[in-house]
Amino acid sequence: MANVSAEQLGSESISSLLIKQAVPASIGILVMSLNVLVDSIFVGNWIGSIAIAAINVVLPVSFFIGALGMSIGIGGASIISRALGANNKKKALRTFGNQISFTILITTIMVALGLAFVDNLIPAFGGKGSIFELAKIYYVIVLYGVPLLALNMMGNAVIRAEGKPKFAMIAMIIPSIGNLLMDYIFINVLDYGMEGAAWATTISYFLCFCYILYFFLSKHSELKLNLQDFGINFRILKEISSLGFVTLSRQAVVSIIYLLMNNILFDLGGEAMVAVYAIIGRMLMFALFPVFGVTQGFLPIAGFNYGAGKFDRVKESIYTAIKYAAILATIVFAGLMIFPEEIAGLFLSHKQGMSSVELATNKFVLENTPSAMRWVFAATPIIALQLIGAAYFQAIGKAVPALLLTLCRQGFFFIPLILILPIYLGELGVWISFPIADVLATIVTGYYLRKEVNRTLVSEKMQ
Repeated sequence: MANVSAEQLGSESISSLLIKQAVPASIGILVMSLNVLVDSIFVGNWIGSIAIAAINVVLPVSFFIGALGMSIGIGGASIISRALGANNKKKALRTFGNQISFTILITTIMVALGLAFVDNLIPAFGGKGSIFELAKIYYVIVLYGVPLLALNMMGNAVIRAEGKPKFAMIAMIIPSIGNLLMDYIFINVLDYGMEGAAWATTISYFLCFCYILYFFLSKHSELKLNLQDFGINFRILKEISSLGFVTLSRQAVVSIIYLLMNNILFDLGGEAMVAVYAIIGRMLMFALFPVFGVTQGFLPIAGFNYGAGKFDRVKESIYTAIKYAAILATIVFAGLMIFPEEIAGLFLSHKQGMSSVELATNKFVLENTPSAMRWVFAATPIIALQLIGAAYFQAIGKAVPALLLTLCRQGFFFIPLILILPIYLGELGVWISFPIADVLATIVTGYYLRKEVNRTLVSEKMQ
């Protein structure tokens, strides 16, 4: 888990580099995902299953604003990786300064809009019936901390671009542990309920921000900014935006999917069905952490070596990343197929004196979640090609194909499927849309990735 210098990205063996980059990224994603998972378990056990559904309604809005920072971070990190590979440190510094300025500006505007339209946004994302009040409490408090979340996501991507995955991992671990500790204090000890869950999340964003600020001010970072680096450079901003738009579009589509899923499932089965999806949504964030870790570790390796003109190493990094990610995805698939009942049970309250409504909701969730989970994760072993393929185009700065492949699964296939299949198959149509979209997107990504490798990496090597 050692950090590597920028130069080592172009010289060490690909397998060694991928492990050094992917393991810390995986651990960081694991801890962050565990935070979301355990947070939901705490909320489900100490507040109730409807509270899980309420958080699920809020997540698309807060995550989208936070994803603005992630998209600016990943878009800029691609530029920084290639700039460092080409020994152009001046461009790397100017890019980082513009990332900070742009993140602060755009997330502040989005938060103001989010607070102004709170009563319209929550019902639109499925916060109806008994879900609304709990969702509003959580939404308002969490939204105040979302600009810090955006800065954290942006900074984390830049830390990885510098070849410092261990620090990026720690930055993800700190808020996760802090959130869980404060969840216990605010919800279980002080009995603040939904307000406690929201404040625990918001304070955890601040803790992460403090650590990331420390990193960039310390000797560990190679990016020491001057005041002029923060001045907006529209040429750099355009490049950041074009590459970051890939990530932002993916998150925007995720938010749209939450909106559609929450409303479709509410119509099919009420609050309890939304709670089923909330549990599955947490597992989608958590279970695939090692695959996402390999993808994150792959990005700076591919970007640096492409910028340095080392195309053999780029090609090797693609195949190695796909191999590792596929093995890990298959292991995840096996666990989810074997233990779905046990996983669903973790989220449900077992406290004494529950009302008949709470008992009925718990029974419904426990009966319906396992089969839904098996369908949702049915195509997990093949997603490695899909994720690495889309990430490759982003790493080398080709924004349009990266965007199209990123949107392929969720935008071009999944959304039409969940709008059509439930009409004929009910809730089953919702769940089988997941594996069908995975298969179709993997076929398309595999075709274009192979075509690009043969055309670019092979042909440019021969010239």
